[in-house]
Order: sequence, then structure tokens, then C-alpha cells
Amino acid sequence: MIAAIDIPVVKVERSRLADTPRENMPFGKYFTDHMLEADYVDGEWKNVTIRPYQPLMMSPSMAALHYGQAIFEGIKAYRDTSGNAYVFRPYDNFARFNRSAERMNMPAVPEEIFMEGMRKLIAMDKDWIPALKDHSLYIRPVMFATDTMLGVRPSETYKFLILLSPTGPYYAAPMKIVVEETYTRAAPGGVGFSKNAGNYGGSMLAATKARQEGYDQVLWTDAFEHKWLQEVGMMNVFFVIGNVAITPSLEEGTILAGVTRDSVITILREMGLKVEERRISIDELLEAYGKGTLQEAFGTGTAAVIAMIKELKYKDFHMNFDPGKFKVAAEVKQRLADIREAKVPDVHGWMWKI
Repeated sequence: MIAAIDIPVVKVERSRLADTPRENMPFGKYFTDHMLEADYVDGEWKNVTIRPYQPLMMSPSMAALHYGQAIFEGIKAYRDTSGNAYVFRPYDNFARFNRSAERMNMPAVPEEIFMEGMRKLIAMDKDWIPALKDHSLYIRPVMFATDTMLGVRPSETYKFLILLSPTGPYYAAPMKIVVEETYTRAAPGGVGFSKNAGNYGGSMLAATKARQEGYDQVLWTDAFEHKWLQEVGMMNVFFVIGNVAITPSLEEGTILAGVTRDSVITILREMGLKVEERRISIDELLEAYGKGTLQEAFGTGTAAVIAMIKELKYKDFHMNFDPGKFKVAAEVKQRLADIREAKVPDVHGWMWKI
């Protein structure tokens, strides 16, 4: 049971929902009427409030702007065929948020603020959840340092927010991916396993160069040999070779422990596939492609859920796939959708009703 907490609410005078498009919404462009806000001061969380979504006042010397103490999460809420609102595996995101906080030397957010605050906020703005295929309400918890003096040290004050954003499909079309051999996303001992802002900022140049070459994203490789595969863009990645689904291992701490990744592994095993979480190299991928056993490649993440890959480029070699023939990824995507929309029993207890 979540501890009871009194969260004051300030409501908008007029909802912006009627002025917001309801179909094919781009990711992260629109936000609901309200947000949750809390402050960490003098060693405790205070001023927990739900209020209208609005700009923040901040000092130019705010620590997060200078030293990068900032973390976030990505969660989704869905509407079932009866109109009920559910959040997909939020406790897993709550736990991962606080693992990120620990790695970035930031305070943990208590369960009653994170979970009960999220529940109350979504209940208020439930009408913003799109009732359309491949649409959802994206939930963005974020925390950042707010000290207003310069100096490289952990901040003593922080702000925690939860924002809600209705969104359509993230990757509507299959992706073209280039294998990254120059830039590095993460290394053992670093912060690759945490969902901190710097991981995303550091990825942008490689992604921009990939788009300039006509590709959607990069497939990250290890920092030392640039041959061991890590993530695709900011998603976990899966390869179906024969009757085995392979995804890079989390053991080195360079890969985010994706909630969607874990869900996909569970579903794949329920489908009867063998799943291997282990190191996989670009050489193994090339060999399987040459033999005709590399059947499918796809990314998994909260925003995209399942993103098919239609091309992988390594050096001057192109591996091409026909996502229209992807049986495994298509079935996983459908099974996840059926669970989220309450079309099948939620035997795993993944859906948290609002």
C-alpha cells in the first residue's frame, strides 16, 4: 500500500483539450492541463502540488544547467475499450528512476510522491488519453538540481516534476540504421544504465550525422573495439537468428534496463522462442545475415514500443530486411497491445488501473 499523502491541487480555469489535435500527434509536442511539482529542500521533499502546466522560474546559475544532474523516466498510460485508464508497469519505472538518482548522486523520490502523485495527476487529466490505435498518454517524471551557485559538487536542492503528453506512434515507419564506429554512448563504470539527460545529449551528434546520410538512427557499439552491440538509438535492440531472440546483456552496465525490453523477453518466451541475453558482435550479425538465418531486427522502448528495422549499414555493407514479413516482432507488438487494451487477461499484473 502507498502511504497516504495530501497533494494540494490548483486547477486550470479552462482546459486546452478542445484546442489540441486528437489524431497523429507528434511525440512530446502537446501537454495536458496540469503537472505535478515537488521540491527537495533541507533534506526532505516539500511543496508537493498539482498545478496548471506552465513555465518555471529559474536562476541562470541553476546547477543542472552547468553540471548535468538531471534524470527522467518514460511511462505510458492507455485507455481500454471500456474507457478505463491504465498505466503500463509504473512501479518498474519508479524503481529505475531511483536507481538513476543514486548513480547521479541525487536524492530518491518517495513512492507516495512518485506513484500517488502520478495516479492523482492522470486521474485529473484522464480525458487527454487518446482512444486511438498506437496512441497513448506519455508520462514524463523528471528531476534536476536547483542550487543557485557554481561549484562542482552535488546540489543540495532539487525539483521533481511529472508531465503528461498525449502522443501518436513514435516510429510510424520501419527504420534505417547505421552501425556507429566513431562515437561512444557508454562504457563500463559509466552512466549508461541510468536514464540521465547527458546520455541523450551525448547521442545527438551521431544521430544527426546518421540522418545526414539518410538513416534514422545509429546502432551503438562498445567503447573499446566498436564491435559489441549495445542499443539502437535510445532503444534496446533484439535480433531473431533462427529460432532464437538475442538481446545485448545488461551485465556491463552500459545498457538501460528497459521495461519494454523486459516485457518483450517475457512475451517471446511465452511464444516458445528461446531468448538469450548476452554479448553479440557485429561479426556474428554479419555471419548470420550471410547464412540467411538473421530473420528480424527491431528496437524496443517506451516511446516506440516496437520499432522494426528495415536496413542495417555496417561500413559499406548493407543488411536489408522486409519488416512486412516479420512474424516475431509483429506478434510481440500485437500481444503487448492486447494486454494494454485489456483484450486479454493481464496475467503478469503489468497494468495499473487509475
